[in-house]
Amino acid sequence: MSTAHLAWQVFEGVCWLLAAAWLVQAWIVLRGMPTLPDLTESGDRLPALERGAGPDVTVVVPACNEAATIEATLRSLLASEGVLLQVIAVDDRSTDDTGPCMDRVAAEWQASSGQHTLEVLHLRELPPGWLGKPHAMALAAKRALAPWLLFTDGDVFFAPSALDLALRQAQAVRADHLILVPTLILKTVGERAMLAAMQTLSQWTIRLWRVSNPKAKDFIGVGGFNLIRCAAYERVGGFDALRMEVLDDLRLGWKVKRAGLRQHVVLGQGLVRIRWIDGALAVVKLVEKNGFAVYRYRLGLTLVACAGLAFHVVAPLAALAAGGWTALAGVLTYAGIAMVYEGNRRVTQVAWWHAVLFAPAVAVVIYAFARSTVLTLVRGGVKWRGTLYPLGALRRAAGRGW
Repeated sequence: MSTAHLAWQVFEGVCWLLAAAWLVQAWIVLRGMPTLPDLTESGDRLPALERGAGPDVTVVVPACNEAATIEATLRSLLASEGVLLQVIAVDDRSTDDTGPCMDRVAAEWQASSGQHTLEVLHLRELPPGWLGKPHAMALAAKRALAPWLLFTDGDVFFAPSALDLALRQAQAVRADHLILVPTLILKTVGERAMLAAMQTLSQWTIRLWRVSNPKAKDFIGVGGFNLIRCAAYERVGGFDALRMEVLDDLRLGWKVKRAGLRQHVVLGQGLVRIRWIDGALAVVKLVEKNGFAVYRYRLGLTLVACAGLAFHVVAPLAALAAGGWTALAGVLTYAGIAMVYEGNRRVTQVAWWHAVLFAPAVAVVIYAFARSTVLTLVRGGVKWRGTLYPLGALRRAAGRGW
């Protein structure tokens, strides 16, 4: 047997294995995703809220240069119904009008005598050994008066019933940490293609429907909506234990699951909305801060991951180009990917046919992660919102893995 013939047989075998893997993944996703509860469907059946004497939830809203959105975020929170909130907005060293916007909303709210409270903290300096966002959230959390903490962002918009439904769900299932998956505001085909591809790739490691299973390793944390019991937050060390963590939201979820606490994921179309990316290529800038952090700043692991992603791009296309029975493997691979897209539709609201854009979307992801890695190494750290955080300190804080 010639070397060329052997290579061809190996190539064919790999293509069929990839097709089989995607079809199995599609079967797993199509079975698992429908089991995620949806608050827009089950909200009427939830038990009444268990109330205490004070606020039900302390909402922490850190913001750095979010003048364009922070006012709408705060007003949406203050319009919440069915739940009593202590809202703490943190102006984290902003150089735009974020602080004045917060102060204006707070003054207007105080004059209106609304049921919720709004407090604004202005931070001007960052202590050594801290990233900005964890520092802002840690300070605000120390002022919490409620039994629950919600950590969110300064560009998230809440429906009036969102927090009431989320808290009732958390109490009903006795969760320690609840994530309400945000609805992403998408305006273009490219944005939808990027979201669908990234959601599809993430499911090889994190299966949302398995997060609530205490025996599963799957975990999650979402910056736009991390609702956690104060007792659970303190048990895992809070953000004081994540001082130099770029992926603060995801790492908080990891610590909660690792501590054996109860984690729960729910859906709720339109309850929590965010404009995550403005154009398909915006992912490149978005990943600049945290791409290398996903792999805990380990160059070898990052290169292997990027190579693996590239394989998922090249192999199906090469199979299609090869023709014959090998092309069928490529077709089945894309059929599996399309079925995964359809299985994720409750989360992404992206139709299955966007799978035809899987290859270019994953190529953008690869470039974004490679760029994040190169920039971090060249700069000697992560530069974000005007501050450079040294790579050595980030690596020491990151640990070896998840």
